[in-house]
Amino acid sequence: MKTVLCFGESKTWGCDPATQDRFPIDIRWTGVVAKTLGSEYRVIEERLNGPTTVWDDPIEGHRNGQTYLPPCLTSHKPIGLATLMLGTNNLKTRFSVPTSDITHGAGQHCDIIDQERYRAR
Repeated sequence: MKTVLCFGESKTWGCDPATQDRFPIDIRWTGVVAKTLGSEYRVIEERLNGPTTVWDDPIEGHRNGQTYLPPCLTSHKPIGLATLMLGTNNLKTRFSVPTSDITHGAGQHCDIIDQERYRAR
């Protein structure tokens, strides 16, 4: 079985913007992907609402994607494919970071994901 890790934020989590509840699995994009790929694939949706790429959130806490990513990869390895959707929450005014820093933070995630120890052989 091949593992597809979808690491992201509210869209990956399946947040309904009208209610803040979670959409049913068959409505979430990750559920649609899993159904489309079939039983040879294991699609994992990993994350919550409001994560950042590399910054600790002084208000919401526990949202730093970089500290969460390595244990996540370890617990789900081997990873055949990973998708990454982070960066939107870094635009919150409390972080006051330029887009170049946000891009760099996302790039750090790609570097972590690309490490040999997490890959499927």
